[in-house]
Amino acid sequence: MDKSPKEHQKAKLLYLARMFFQETDESHGLTMPQIVEYLEERGVSAERKALYRDIDVLRSFGLDIAAKPTRPVEYALVKRPFSKTELALLADAVQSSRFLTERQAGKLVRSIKALASRHDAKALSKQVHVEGRIKMQNDSVFRNVDVIQEALRRRRKVAFRYFKYDVNLREQMQRDGRRYCETPLALIYSDGCYYLVAYNDKHASLVHYRVDRMRSLLCTEERATSNDVTRSFDAATYQGTLFSMFGGTRRTATLLVHESVMGGIVDRFGKDVASAPALDAAQAGGNDIPAGTWARVSVAVTESPAFFAWLARFGTKVRIEKPSELAQAYRAYLEDIANSYR
Repeated sequence: MDKSPKEHQKAKLLYLARMFFQETDESHGLTMPQIVEYLEERGVSAERKALYRDIDVLRSFGLDIAAKPTRPVEYALVKRPFSKTELALLADAVQSSRFLTERQAGKLVRSIKALASRHDAKALSKQVHVEGRIKMQNDSVFRNVDVIQEALRRRRKVAFRYFKYDVNLREQMQRDGRRYCETPLALIYSDGCYYLVAYNDKHASLVHYRVDRMRSLLCTEERATSNDVTRSFDAATYQGTLFSMFGGTRRTATLLVHESVMGGIVDRFGKDVASAPALDAAQAGGNDIPAGTWARVSVAVTESPAFFAWLARFGTKVRIEKPSELAQAYRAYLEDIANSYR
């Protein structure tokens, strides 16, 4: 049903607000005749004097509408909740997420584009190829995240079935399809995937699960476990010790690091990592150790194949000094790989 002229006039401020959001930004404005034409195309008559007052009303409501020093004068919404750069970062992050299907990523990017002017939205339309993006066209990840958030808010346990892939790339339900029932502690985003970190009562330990590999997830009425482990859990600290979300024994390790690869240490552990010059490092390592300045770095890590794989990328420029058990485990890891090629 078409709106009457009177109803169109009542909606004039809404049309104006939409116009400024969609058609203008820091680089693009509209002249007063263009604004009048925009409104008339939508059945709204407007006089210039009244439009000046309307713009003032929108400004008082919080819209940062500026008169640009052009000839003729142009009016534009110059500030938004998100800048063009921030929206581009959000769009890139969404499109680079492997756990999202192309359809899901596209839908989210369209929502992000709606926060920009039509001019800036064009720059957010680029296609990003993501190696390993899942192909299943379902919304299980979105639903699972919602259920987990509900359980965290209500402090309830979650129940679900969990699968891994067999050699034929078929879903293989774990525990013969029996449900897991865990206390959710946090959602963590790592290596393009969402993980649930949970507390397992049976083993009195922390565990984590890929959210996209959960099936039949629901929020139960059973209260979440509350103890020293769950109450003191810190997601940032937990994630900082893991490599590619591989579990294992947590250790404090002392690494001897060559100055040429200190950037890789900072990228992984941050600039607040405990570090000091190690003048004796080169002599302690023998003739095969690169010459130069070394540092002794103390970090918290989880002993796992993923940690060893990360370490191996630096070759002889990063060495485990302490504990000796961790160094021996790393040596065994490398020897197993070498032996498999004999």
